[in-house]
Amino acid sequence: MTPDRIRQLLADGEGLTIEYKECVNGLSNSVWETVCSFSNRYGGHIILGAYNDGTPVGINPNAAQQMKKNFASILNNPQKTSPSLFLSLEEVVLDGMLLLYAHIPISSQIQSCSGRIYDRNEDGDFDITNSTELVAQLSLRKSNQFTEREIFPYATLNDMRLDLVPRVKKMAVSRVPNHPWKEMEAMELFKSAGLYEDDKRTGKKGFNLAGILLFGKNEVVRSCAPGIVTDALLRRDNIDRYDDRCYVETNLIEAYDQLFDFISKHTNDPFVLIGDQNVSVRSWIARELISNLLAHREYSKAFNAKLIIERERIYTENWNRSNEHGRIDPDNFAPQSKNPIIAKFFMNIGRADQLGSGIRNLYKYTKLYSGGEPELIEGDIFKTIIPLVSVRKKQANKTSEINKRIKQANKTSEKKAVIVGYIEEHGKVKVSELTELFNLSEGRVRAILSEMVKDGVVRKVGKTKSVHYTLE
Repeated sequence: MTPDRIRQLLADGEGLTIEYKECVNGLSNSVWETVCSFSNRYGGHIILGAYNDGTPVGINPNAAQQMKKNFASILNNPQKTSPSLFLSLEEVVLDGMLLLYAHIPISSQIQSCSGRIYDRNEDGDFDITNSTELVAQLSLRKSNQFTEREIFPYATLNDMRLDLVPRVKKMAVSRVPNHPWKEMEAMELFKSAGLYEDDKRTGKKGFNLAGILLFGKNEVVRSCAPGIVTDALLRRDNIDRYDDRCYVETNLIEAYDQLFDFISKHTNDPFVLIGDQNVSVRSWIARELISNLLAHREYSKAFNAKLIIERERIYTENWNRSNEHGRIDPDNFAPQSKNPIIAKFFMNIGRADQLGSGIRNLYKYTKLYSGGEPELIEGDIFKTIIPLVSVRKKQANKTSEINKRIKQANKTSEKKAVIVGYIEEHGKVKVSELTELFNLSEGRVRAILSEMVKDGVVRKVGKTKSVHYTLE
């Protein structure tokens, strides 16, 4: 979050998705109510250290770290927040004042705070716990929006991979030593993570689709989720066939492992020095790519997702419930989770970060890996393309190909074709460059270029020493 963006949010005023809290020396109780109401409505932005009218007052720097710690721990406390949320406060300095900011994503479940349900209306948080009609409307809105919340009442603990529970708890505790899952039994963890629901609107109880996708046995997952398959292919020598294949149709915890191993097996792993540490950039790219592929896709349609590795790129495709269409701009996009329960679960076990950071990480690490930029294209099919080959290496390969053609160019017509190719690659060419490339006299090069100018192929630009030639 940038100071300019914070300034804009402060100028917009409080409303359905924006809230300011003074909170100079500590978190007020109203913070949790707003987090709850934003989660239940459209998500939103909370800025701590500002008056209700948007005037920044600042946070006491000595209190900021404890406020950040309390924010994260209370949202992970199922006694206070249910289901637990994996969110954090971000520090932003504006005009010399320290502010704290949090983006609250929409939840696919009904969120409660201290046993109360809050919803957002205009610029206020309203307790709707005792209104059965409003709670029913909230439940209907969420159930219609997120297929991961579909309840399968006949799925039991016997259908779940309980052997994965200790591993998941270990992963969560490795990130947060006092993680609330640490002492939970399997069923308690499933409920805390929002994987087992009691729908007050329909009366249904049971594991939802998110729970089955994460922990279901293979036959159960295949039965409940038509879109579970991810087809991982290596295509290098013949793009019409494949050199290696991994057909993944298991729970998302193990699917992540299989896809990560496939990328590791077939791509280079250059270490990059960031600060004073060597970092495996490839591992970070794989993490973001796979997490996005698994956590943000639509599983209700029988469309096989794909992860394909070619010589110069990795690209993925998955069915999508799109909010927008076209290429995503990392500097101007509104992140929206397609499966908030799964995304939140991945954050808890360290396989994803806060909503929106994955796209920024992909841009950051792809530039370090290959010098290029990823493409993320949203539509009914979501596509991600990661360049693997260095821009400099591709340039060197093209230059090498031009040099090869230069050596083979005996006839004048062949030399003209090489010159055209050289200008297409470099934008322009000088006489001195061509005399060196072709090992010809300056007079001979000028004669060839004059013919090309006469024929309307190239154009002479500039005077005296600045003369160069470009394509017409």
